[in-house]
Amino acid sequence: MKPIISVALASSIALGACAPSSDPVYTQFYREAGSLVDTGQFGNATANNTLILTGERQYTFDLANRFASEVITTVNFAFNSSTLDAGARDALNQQAQWIRQFPEIRFRVYGHTDAVGSNTYNKRLGLARAQAVVHYLTTRGISRSRLEAVASFGETQPLIVTQGRERRNRRTVTEVSGFVKSHPTVLDGKYAQIIYRDYVASARAETQLSGITGADLRTEQ
Repeated sequence: MKPIISVALASSIALGACAPSSDPVYTQFYREAGSLVDTGQFGNATANNTLILTGERQYTFDLANRFASEVITTVNFAFNSSTLDAGARDALNQQAQWIRQFPEIRFRVYGHTDAVGSNTYNKRLGLARAQAVVHYLTTRGISRSRLEAVASFGETQPLIVTQGRERRNRRTVTEVSGFVKSHPTVLDGKYAQIIYRDYVASARAETQLSGITGADLRTEQ
């Protein structure tokens, strides 16, 4: 006599065989109705679409890549120090000149250390380095309000994995982070002004004070 398998049991076996084992299986049989409607990603699609339709996502992405390719975004430090040397100041002068071209963009500065010392101490040291960079950029005419989220990764993100002293790990990194909140979007009749401003700036002769004008400083206020 052949065994009889219920339709419900057969259906569950068939569905189980079709479902990939790596995917999470959600059931509401023993849960409140609607308890699994939001798995933590509700609204992500709408937020992403808004950024794309307003141009903010693509514009900031393109500028981030351009900033990283056109200037030195990393500044290195001596061991156990947050003091900016001549090479660091030269790199930051270059950063400031580039940043002044785009007053509608915000930037973040991240601090890093090598692995020598405790995690707690290196966290503070990385933050001190980021703060030193931000302070110097403000002396070059960049508004402090545009240098957001100064943060320290301490020793957690080394470029060179070593427990010893490694100058390349003792660094700060400046990155594009998004629009200034009070600035109109670049698609609101402003994009041509940005392109023209960038075009004019590219034709200026390079000098120590290149790009610093009264108009630039007023723009930053």
